[in-house]
Formats: sequence, structure tokens, C-alpha cells
Amino acid sequence: MFKKVCIIGCGLIGSSIARAIKKNKLARKVVSSNRSNTTNKKIIKLNIVDEASPDTRKIVTGSDLIIIASPLSSYKNIIFKIKNSLKNGAILTDVGSVKKNVIQLIEKNIPNNVSWISSHPIAGTEESGPESGFSELFKNKWCILTPSKKSKNKDIKLLEKFWRRIGSVVDVMSAKEHDYILSITSHMPHLIAYNIVNTTLKIKKKRDRNIVKYSAGGLRDFTRIAASNPIMWRDIFIQNRENTAKMIDKFIKNLRDLKKAIKSKNEKKLEKIFTKTKKIRKEIIKAGQDINKPDFGRKQN
Repeated sequence: MFKKVCIIGCGLIGSSIARAIKKNKLARKVVSSNRSNTTNKKIIKLNIVDEASPDTRKIVTGSDLIIIASPLSSYKNIIFKIKNSLKNGAILTDVGSVKKNVIQLIEKNIPNNVSWISSHPIAGTEESGPESGFSELFKNKWCILTPSKKSKNKDIKLLEKFWRRIGSVVDVMSAKEHDYILSITSHMPHLIAYNIVNTTLKIKKKRDRNIVKYSAGGLRDFTRIAASNPIMWRDIFIQNRENTAKMIDKFIKNLRDLKKAIKSKNEKKLEKIFTKTKKIRKEIIKAGQDINKPDFGRKQN
């Protein structure tokens, strides 16, 4: 499919993409650029890529497909480094969770002969680092494409085919729609998880050390989400602050309504709320977005 693929940032997602490319024989050569030489040596030793270097300008040269798989805050620096090294006719994509600002930034700073097509594979685990990746991470998971003005139709189709070949189900939408939907389905749940676990930590320190001991169930599942990469999520909330701020306001309003119903012992209202929310779980399973006994996307031995 490609002669040379370059992955900038070989963490969980980047290393999983590299593994999937090799497993499905989608490129003759897979290379990667990482700031840390320790990471570069590790991914060579693990046979995840064929070549790795901290010299992003050099490693990206001659690549047909370039995938930015690093935190959102690093994009500007990366683009300024690679814009003059991009091959004529190359496809440039990323795996970031926020699109609007990123698309505008890159559109302004890359040559017209490069197809810039933003991607978002909605997959991952709470683990990080190249050793945590696995080739099946994207199997039956959504990958949303948000093409820019610098996207050629033939390249959009080629990139769709690429994501499907590594197991994804592909959809295409605008950056605005993507950022709004993900603020509800992904960003808010992470924000709530971080806050719940942070609240628990404060209570644990002051009062009760048995909290962790009896954490099986709800708290345990929140800690899985809250264990995600802190730099990545810091960038996501800042980049998508407009949508997440609106969702926080709605969440606070609903939380106040719940508090009022609890304090007033309004049994009917509480039951009505809990019944409605239970239906959402069934709809998610029906839509194929989870199973009755979820494994949280963890690597299977």
C-alpha cells in the first residue's frame, strides 16, 4: 500500500499502528521519530519499526504516509520541523482527539502538494509507551476522518482503506461535529473520572485507607479511565475547551437536580433518571460499541 510510512511519536497508539502495518504488510518500510533516544532504541529492539531517530526532518524524508501520534501541544513544533521535508504527493495525518484548531494550524503551514487528512482512531487503553501497543488495538473500533481543504479525494479513499486494513470502521465528518461529539462521548467521561478519583484521593488521605481495598466496581472502573496519559488529556481539554466547558455546565445542572431529588427524598424522580440512563447502556451494546462483559480494550494474552 505504501513504500515508506513514518510515525512521529511511538507510544501506545503509534506503536500499535506500526505493529498493525507490519502484521498486515501495508508498507515496505516503517520508521519513527521520537525525542527520546531511549524510546528510539527500544522500538528498534522490539522490532516495532525498521528505523528510528530523534531527527524528525531526516526520518520523514521520502515517506508516503506520515502519522503524527504525539500530544496535541507538540504539533506546531513538529509541523515547522517537517514542512520542508515532506514528499510531493505525501499524505499527512494524525491521531489526535481534537480537530478544529489542529486542522487550521496544519493547513496554513504545509505545502499544497501534500494531502492533509486528519484521523482519530477511537481506541486505546489506560497504558502508555511503545511496549503497551498491540496490532489488534484498532479491531472493530471507529476511526473518524476529518479532511481539510488540502485533502485530495483519492488520498481520502486511500487513507480510509489503510484504517480499514488495520481493523477500523471508518467514518468521515467535519471537525466541528467531531469535536462536539467527542466532548460528550470521551472528553467529559474522562474529566469526571479524573475528578472522582481526585476527590477519592483527598478523602483517603484524611479519613479512610480502606477505600482502595473496597474499590471493586464503580471506583475501580473510574480509576482505569483516570490512569490515562496526563499530558495527552491536558492538551485535549485545552484544545476543546469551548465544547467541554458547555458540557461541564450541563453536567453541573444535572448534578444539582440529582442532589435536590436525593435531599427531598423524591423517589419517583430518581427512579425515572436511573431508568433512562440504564437504557443508554443497552443501546451502546446494541450498536456494537461494547459487550456484556467488557474487557476495556486490554491486550489479550
